[in-house]
Parts: sequence; C-alpha cells; structure tokens
Amino acid sequence: MWHDEVMSPTVRRPQRRNQVLSRDQIVEVAVDILDTGGESALTLRAVTERLATGSGAIYYRVGTRDELLDAATEAVITAVLMSHVGGKSDTPSDAITGVALALFDAIADHRWLATRLTIQIVRHPLGQVTVSIFEAIGRHIQALGVPQTSWFDATSTVVHYILGAVSQHARVGGGATEGGPDRQEFLDVTAAAWRELPPERYPFMHSIVDQMRTHQDRQQFRAGITIILTGLPRTR
Repeated sequence: MWHDEVMSPTVRRPQRRNQVLSRDQIVEVAVDILDTGGESALTLRAVTERLATGSGAIYYRVGTRDELLDAATEAVITAVLMSHVGGKSDTPSDAITGVALALFDAIADHRWLATRLTIQIVRHPLGQVTVSIFEAIGRHIQALGVPQTSWFDATSTVVHYILGAVSQHARVGGGATEGGPDRQEFLDVTAAAWRELPPERYPFMHSIVDQMRTHQDRQQFRAGITIILTGLPRTR
C-alpha cells in the first residue's frame, strides 16, 4: 500500500519546497555564498542547490548572474546606509564620517563588495547604489558651508576617496583582515624595500617608513575623511 510506504521510516523522499521563493531569499543566499567563497563561487547552480529549486525561479525573481551580483551589492549597501542614518545631534562632518566608516566596515566584512561597488558607481550612475551613496553624503555637504556650485564636486571627492581607500584596503595583503599575517607581511616587505632607497634621494620616504609599517587602515581612512571635510568649507 502507498500509505505504508509513506509511513515507513526507511523510505526517504526528496524534500520539496512548499513556499514560493522571494527575491529577498535568493539575494540573501547569494550574499552568503559571496561572503564564504568570493565572487567566483557565486553561480546559478550554487544558488539553486542551496535553495533546492530550479534555475527558472532565479531568472524569474532576479535575472542573470550579473543582475544577482548587482542585487546582492544593493542589498548590502542599502542595509548599511539605513542602519547608519545620522542622528539629530550629529554634525554634518560626523554624519558624513559615519557613512564613510560604515561603508569601510561593510567592505571589510564583505571582501567581494569593493569591486562590485566600484562597478556600480562607474557603470550604473542611475542605479540605486549610486544615488543612495551620493544622497547619504551629499545631503550634509551644504551644511558644511560648501557653495551650491561645488556640491557635486565636493560630494564626488568624498565618494571617490571612500571607493579608492576601501578598495586598496580590501586588496592589500590578499584581502587579509586588519592586523592579519598577510597584511603585516606585505607592510614589512614594503618597509624593507623603502629602507633600501637612497636616503639622500628619498629622505621623506625614510621619514615615514615606520609610520607606514605600523599604521592601522581604519584609523588612516578616518584621518583622510577628516582632512577632506576640513578643507571642503573653503571650496569656492
């Protein structure tokens, strides 16, 4: 009897998903795969296996692999920006610094994000990621005293600094974490090479070699933001 077969503990049937997959569920799995294995690990097959579904569901809800990468990037950035909305007591500089540090920390947590974020800004200027970052930073530029004619230049300067600095941080030492062995090895090798430079020709390089070898990336990143924000009100 089929009833006995169903009830038998020795018979195993493949599990079937009894709920319709949502776009958010698919993107969440994609982000997890990216965090675990990097961009090369994200394939439609990997996603379908994790969700026990067919590729048609992925195409229908999200689209191609590139569209899935864009969606994952947008999901992470949107969450970061929404959770770091400046409070009423924040100064414009504090608010901008908070957004910048939030993006820095997000890329430290999601190493694949640096490349995808740059691609979004460059290739998709009308996309949600680009406009959200510009809005989150630009809305505070005016309060710094920057003339309206310089708002775009000032906001672009901050955004480009963030992208450049966090991308470099993500790549130094093969993407090692702050203070990790790969990163420190990279800094030690660089410091040793700088010390081999002729001091009479490169006196400045010799003077900063120890600072370079022992610097902390997040602290340096924040210092750069402070330098930029200090100079922006003087823009004319």
